[in-house]
Amino acid sequence: MTMRNEGLELFAGLLEYPTSALPGQVEACIECLDAEPPEAVAMLAKFQHELEHHSPAQMEELYTRTFDMQPVCYPYVGYHLFGESYKRGAFMAKLVEGYRALGYAVENELPDHVAVVLHFLALGTRARDSEFGRTLLLEGLLPALEKMTAALEGEPSSPYGAVLSALRLVLDDSTEKETVDA
Repeated sequence: MTMRNEGLELFAGLLEYPTSALPGQVEACIECLDAEPPEAVAMLAKFQHELEHHSPAQMEELYTRTFDMQPVCYPYVGYHLFGESYKRGAFMAKLVEGYRALGYAVENELPDHVAVVLHFLALGTRARDSEFGRTLLLEGLLPALEKMTAALEGEPSSPYGAVLSALRLVLDDSTEKETVDA
């Protein structure tokens, strides 16, 4: 994957509960992308524009409405792959096992939260290039992002759709470049 660790960390921060650091995180993420792909940069600029027109409390409310309380879009990879079934529980157990094997520990969140997965992938090539990391990205995160972005397409009231769409474009672009380079 050609995306730098820093970019994955920044996207993870954008998909966690918003804090006062959010505007700076968006700016840093835009700079990290360095205009590639341009569509992703435009989507993040749209999110940045929304931040400028909403108070921190309003952004917290939008996050909660989008991802937490009767959400339009659950931020959990396993939910999008398996729904609320025993298979999701087994998937989360495998995530914890895979994370531990590569020296990563999850704190304060479920192991299939999109931000947790991004933090793991941001550990570097040891995580991303492992069989576990590649499978998690290609068969877990990317299909989940496809479903998440589709769920938010009809929700213009949530600016988080732009972040998820930008992330999906960046990851698709990175995995495509990696396949071409291989």
